[in-house]
Amino acid sequence: MDILPVARALRRRKLGAMLIGLQMALSVAILANGVDVIGQRLQHMRRPTGLQEDRLITLGNQFTGPEADLSARVQGDLARLRATPGVEDATALFGMPLMGGGQASSVALARDQRQPNAIIAEYMTSDRAMRMLGLKIIAGRPFRAEEIHEFRSGEPYHETVVIVTRDLARKLFGNADPLGKLIYLGAPEPGRIVGVVEHAQAPWASNDEGSAFFAGAGEYSVFQPLQAVNAALTYVVRAPPERLDTLVPQIEQVLNAVSRERIVSNVHTFTDTRAVQYRGDRALALVLTIVCALMLAIAGLGVIALTTYWVQQRRRQIGMRRALGASWRDILMYFHTENLLIAGTGALIGVAAGYAGNLWLAANQGVTRMGFLELCTAAAAVLGLIQLAVLWPALRAAALSPAAAIRGQ
Repeated sequence: MDILPVARALRRRKLGAMLIGLQMALSVAILANGVDVIGQRLQHMRRPTGLQEDRLITLGNQFTGPEADLSARVQGDLARLRATPGVEDATALFGMPLMGGGQASSVALARDQRQPNAIIAEYMTSDRAMRMLGLKIIAGRPFRAEEIHEFRSGEPYHETVVIVTRDLARKLFGNADPLGKLIYLGAPEPGRIVGVVEHAQAPWASNDEGSAFFAGAGEYSVFQPLQAVNAALTYVVRAPPERLDTLVPQIEQVLNAVSRERIVSNVHTFTDTRAVQYRGDRALALVLTIVCALMLAIAGLGVIALTTYWVQQRRRQIGMRRALGASWRDILMYFHTENLLIAGTGALIGVAAGYAGNLWLAANQGVTRMGFLELCTAAAAVLGLIQLAVLWPALRAAALSPAAAIRGQ
């Protein structure tokens, strides 16, 4: 079909065409950025922690009363938990992936280096705890039993051997073998890398993309051979997946049977812990999905309403064209071409607006840059929807008989 007559006809309907074009531009811009953010949130939520999540129960334990015998109290709790039927093992940690605690630090490759190479999470753990959690060592070795010693909050510490995550090793050394390399963790003496684990998220990893300080550090973690002794610790219990639901309500009773001088909180399976930590991402993805769906529905209804109005206005014109030999396909093609001109122009504006919006989100909200392909895909999706929306009123116009259209019936 010749486009020029269609374009000239649109000059007489400028307001309606401008409104549809503006709606298309907003739809493309919002859909592209909305889908991009949804995809990032879903990808963020699916990141592995490095733990065997389906076998773990976590809880907070806060001792009350005198603290002189904390080490014995912790070991007594762990012994009682390990003796509980169904429990495979138990450990006490100061900080755990997704659960807060631990501490943030910096890592450098030289003693006098002013700017650190990365912000990291420091974990204090034993070889037994790392096995229990399911952390997978992909290079080097685990800690040896003689390398583990106790650490009390407030005391200075420095370990000569460390284990790092694969992402941190790549950040520091690229493709070079990290084993045996020295790193500095805010101390004058270095630690030697003896092992590399595949994954280990930081305690703040559920929020790392929203923080400029921790941006990109979600899997930059360092393990030191320390058994934390503190009044407040995270207890982790390992059990077969089928026993978790029955053990969760028993854990507090087991610990209170040892001593009631404590506060036990947040007894959950780690699967539930993950769900709680990422509920903000899940809610954002759901809200954006609803917004995008409503926006597309409104855009489609707007096109249907305006095209139906134009069909009513042009009944005589349609009848005359049919009387002169135009087929129903010609009428259908006319309305689709007219709509494509309007929506296509709006989509081009929407691509530019969407790209500008993504640049602003990347600069101010921690969103990653969106590729041009995603924008073009959003534009194509909106154009396809709008062509479907115009189909129903266009079919009604094409079905008009010449005599009825000319008489205005």
